[in-house]
Amino acid sequence: MPSNIDPVNQRIAARVRVLRSERALSLETLAERSGVSRSMISLIERGETSPTAVVLEKLATALNVALANLFEPPAAASPVARRAEQPTWRDPASGYLRRNVSPGGQLTPIQIVEVEFPAGAHVAYESGPRRPSTHQQIWVLDGAIEVTVGEAQYDLRTGDCVAFVLDQPTAFRNRTRKPARYAVVIVAGAP
Repeated sequence: MPSNIDPVNQRIAARVRVLRSERALSLETLAERSGVSRSMISLIERGETSPTAVVLEKLATALNVALANLFEPPAAASPVARRAEQPTWRDPASGYLRRNVSPGGQLTPIQIVEVEFPAGAHVAYESGPRRPSTHQQIWVLDGAIEVTVGEAQYDLRTGDCVAFVLDQPTAFRNRTRKPARYAVVIVAGAP
């Protein structure tokens, strides 16, 4: 890969390629399952584009993994994730910044992600069921956000937490004039 490609996009590219290969999916099949064009997946796998969070969530759903899995290093490293080594990524559409806090690899089924969500930002995911099921909890560390899961809407403020199964459309909105910060705790394969 060319050296001018963003390291996070390189990591995403490698993870999508590996996950697609492990599942023996062609580009066409992944495109069909995800609703993301074959050409876009090809660009992502080469690290030649900075995909949006919505596109990455569609791929994660089709690959049957949590979005956070697309940011992991290819192999398990240390059980300690130093802040300086935790990958960060900014969604080009909404401007939200996500940081994978948990150590990468298959050390644990729990993943923790920290999100800095800009004032006025909105992201909507067309999530669908995954096997095994994926559970999430959103814990607001600072500010206020609105979380919509299917038809249910939750207005959360600092200290509030909501739990849900990631099996239906989910949206995040910051209707305030101040950025919000929240933690996403993800458990894949929970009963």
